Amino acid sequence: MHKLVQIIRFESARRLTKVPKEHPCSNLYGLAFKLEIHIEGEMDRDSGFVLDFNEIEKSFSPIYKQIDHNYLNDIEGLENPTSEVLIEWIWNNLKPELRQLTKLVLWENEVSKVEYYGN
Repeated sequence: MHKLVQIIRFESARRLTKVPKEHPCSNLYGLAFKLEIHIEGEMDRDSGFVLDFNEIEKSFSPIYKQIDHNYLNDIEGLENPTSEVLIEWIWNNLKPELRQLTKLVLWENEVSKVEYYGN
């Protein structure tokens, strides 16, 4: 069994809508996210790949176009885009394309991250 990790970076703006007005995240702010896409599987002996990293990037591309340099609150399903909500939304949109997906790790910054293993 092999484990692959592809890292994608994207920048988005958001405002958390379910926190008190005094909470700093109730204001509009931007984040430079780092997303780890974890894949597990057996290597195909003919190709030498579990999955080509290029295929992972291609599978993520439609999601990337929606969230990179965009206001997350305007995207259906992300009206209150906490990192927990965002990572689950990414999973639900990515898993149909990447059957070998086992885990996502979403970093808000260098000290805060969320991990998600699916439903």
